[in-house]
Amino acid sequence: MSLAETVVSRFPEPIRSIALKHRELVKFALVGGTCFVIDTVLFFGIKTVVLPNNPVTAKIIATLVATIVSYVLNREWSFRTRGGRERHHEAALFFLVNGIGIVLNSAPLYIARYAFHLQEPHVSRLAEEVSDFLSAQIIGTLIAMAFRWYGYKTWVFPEENARRQRPLSDEEALGHS
Repeated sequence: MSLAETVVSRFPEPIRSIALKHRELVKFALVGGTCFVIDTVLFFGIKTVVLPNNPVTAKIIATLVATIVSYVLNREWSFRTRGGRERHHEAALFFLVNGIGIVLNSAPLYIARYAFHLQEPHVSRLAEEVSDFLSAQIIGTLIAMAFRWYGYKTWVFPEENARRQRPLSDEEALGHS
């Protein structure tokens, strides 16, 4: 039994049944939560320390780093049995879907800052920070997450059980075919 299944087995019914039935979605959400923390810390760190006058650039950099982590975790854990494509094609599609996700994720921040002028001197520093958080980290993330879930299942990892999970033989583990 995997660690995730051990944890889920301790959930009360009906949550346990729902989590087991939708395990890919649960794993996707956990990866997303991890990447959300990475993205948020990097975004506010870069925006505050490195690029205080370029919040959209800071958001794009933070999202790119979180996307790389997301690819590894989603491929090897969330969708580990899915596939159906050669690895380079799968990676290209993953990053294309995430490129669109970056635009979707950054758009609310761009609109808040430059269309609604929710930045100093038009609003207080506190209002600017709250607006940045809500537009970039909540609204943008939710829009991009829904698109990514659809894109991963439809284009990146389209076939269920395409990568059988089996233990490696001793020869395979040592790198011999």
